[in-house]
Amino acid sequence: MSPSAYNEMAATQAQHWWFCARRTILREQLLALRLPPRARILEVGSGTGANLDLLSEFGQVVGLEMNPDAVAMARGACTRENVELHVGRCPDDLDALGQDFDLICLMDVLEHIPQDCDALARLRTLLRPGGTILITVPAYPWMWGPHDAHLHHHRRYTPNSVARACGSAGLGVARITFFNTLLFPFALVARLLERLRGTPGTGTRTPARLPNAVLREVFAFERHLLRSIPLPFGLSLLVLARPAAPH
Repeated sequence: MSPSAYNEMAATQAQHWWFCARRTILREQLLALRLPPRARILEVGSGTGANLDLLSEFGQVVGLEMNPDAVAMARGACTRENVELHVGRCPDDLDALGQDFDLICLMDVLEHIPQDCDALARLRTLLRPGGTILITVPAYPWMWGPHDAHLHHHRRYTPNSVARACGSAGLGVARITFFNTLLFPFALVARLLERLRGTPGTGTRTPARLPNAVLREVFAFERHLLRSIPLPFGLSLLVLARPAAPH
């Protein structure tokens, strides 16, 4: 990502409705996984630490982030002791992490990796038996715009394209669903306006308290829907993948 994107993330990740609601949704998904006690968890692309406190509720967390400044921000933001952070790239620097993992998370990270299939294949080898890779990615290539360029994305995904990437890496998809669905019409209008202006909008700034709270609650409500059904459309995709069974 651009340096300004890291600074924006660090400034907003504790209060911004999108970060807060996404963590609420991810917590539900993690609870459903029934991870073992003292699970080993790897977050690839841990950024400025938005998810580290959440993940540390479920076990020992290792974070890998390529930007040293972001790692420094994450160390300052994380309040848990069961977190260790490393500066490095995926997949080049995975060997330095050592142990295998019960859960590997790529939260809006896979779209930043040029060779996504190669990265997933390497990450598969780090999973313990029964382990899971949790992936969130931006949806719909036709929504590509200045926001994606600002964040240095290489692609947006469809359900088929992210499933193909997993399959080519030897992973089977246990679950795939859209999310960020209820606010999708508003996000679509915002992205179309970005295209017309040719510059990313101000979506990374935390809104005023009331609209921020309303947006957070609307987005977070999707956790109830996702307990039982896959959502049919949305701004993002959520994938649970596990090593494919041999034929």
